[in-house]
Amino acid sequence: MSVITISRGTYSKGKDIAEKLAKRLGYECISREVIIEASKEFNIPEIKLRRALHDAPSVLDRFTYGKERYIAYIKLALLEWAKKDNVVYHGLAGHFFLQGIPHVLKTRIIANIEDRIREEVERGGITEEEARKLIEKDDYERRKWALALYGIDTADCKLYDMVFHLDTLTPDDVVDLLEDAVKRPCFQPTEDSIKILEDRYLVAKIEASLIGKFPSVKVTFQDGTAYISLKCHPRTKNTLRNQIKEILGDYEEIKNIDLEILPHPLESVPD
Repeated sequence: MSVITISRGTYSKGKDIAEKLAKRLGYECISREVIIEASKEFNIPEIKLRRALHDAPSVLDRFTYGKERYIAYIKLALLEWAKKDNVVYHGLAGHFFLQGIPHVLKTRIIANIEDRIREEVERGGITEEEARKLIEKDDYERRKWALALYGIDTADCKLYDMVFHLDTLTPDDVVDLLEDAVKRPCFQPTEDSIKILEDRYLVAKIEASLIGKFPSVKVTFQDGTAYISLKCHPRTKNTLRNQIKEILGDYEEIKNIDLEILPHPLESVPD
């Protein structure tokens, strides 16, 4: 029982590997489901958000506090799936939101550019030059997204437990190796690792609940206390505390709320 994330570029066989591995293990394979959940919160069609993810990050500026909301909703949807366990996820930034959770096996698939070009040519019926430009553009956009939204470089090997280069290795070889790796004790859920995931999920739920009203909100949680910081005028602290308590009133896990107001001189003071 575990969670596996697969990061990959276009035509890098990552989707095929994820699907084969999930079938082999009897796990659920997810990717677009996370986008669907996020699109519900954005209240826009899933296909529009899906296409937006391959454009410049500035596309989120079309929505009020789009970047903050996107991160909050994607994170919550992904952690909700991870909590179910027995999941293989291939998609954007899964390895980022699941960092620090020991029983999550984070992997990266790299394929030779010429192999990727060949597949693009076959599928798209275009020239090699056109295929190269499309793949390079897609790689650039994915990397730019990760840097702009999450502050990470998807090419950084330190983000992953295992990196596979599809050269000598075939996709089936990678599936075999991952099937063996995920069964090792280090990737099995423990009481401590499950608590880390549950706390991370609770924080994501709290942030998603507050993000619409308080877009600058940051949350941590420890031993029953929700530590909440946000930018606003200091004179609004008591009013904000009451509003937050009302929003979070149904969270049984929260015993106390520690509210920190970060001065924001541009915020207006309520009458």
